[in-house]
Amino acid sequence: MDFSRQTDLVDPEALEAAVTLIGCGGIGSFAALALAKMGCIHLTVYDDDRVEEHNIPNQLYRPQDVGKLKVECLAQIIKDFTGIGVDARPERFLGQRVQGVVVSGVDSMEARRRIWERSIRYKAGVPAYIDARMGAEVARVYTVRPADPDHVRFYERTLYTDDEAWQAPCTAQAIIYNGLGIASLVAGQVKRVAMGEAWNLEIIFDQKTLTFLTS
Repeated sequence: MDFSRQTDLVDPEALEAAVTLIGCGGIGSFAALALAKMGCIHLTVYDDDRVEEHNIPNQLYRPQDVGKLKVECLAQIIKDFTGIGVDARPERFLGQRVQGVVVSGVDSMEARRRIWERSIRYKAGVPAYIDARMGAEVARVYTVRPADPDHVRFYERTLYTDDEAWQAPCTAQAIIYNGLGIASLVAGQVKRVAMGEAWNLEIIFDQKTLTFLTS
């Protein structure tokens, strides 16, 4: 791809490091496309789910993908859009070893805690961990250095149980513009990490009230 329109924003060589994306649904499918189009050429995606009909309005998938593995469909879509090959892993992430920037787009707090405790916390090989969360029209993106004790303490304060999480009605759990917005925030954070720029530990964006908070 010709990246000439963005070379003053991000050095293409800075994006050659590994990026691992866990979860390819309402957050991960769009984030994967954004990362690939930005120039992340070493992208690995994990998900063991298959595309269902209710995924079509709020995820990147096509009607003809229903019933197929998400990672395989996503790899083909990204290939079609960018020419970049994705390392598609049709498996549940249970603590596999990872290197480079890791992005989580999973849909439960239990899964987030498992990823953090088994594969991320205090791992020097992961320079940044980005945890993207979506609930109805609210986006939350946390970006931390797993080897930094202060970042570890900060992030672990954001972890709670699924029982403690706010449960949106089934008919108000996801909408495409929130997933697209989170994907852009994730891509921006990956760019900042790659370029050695400062980043925000926490980003909260409420699409309903149009409020944007950072820390």
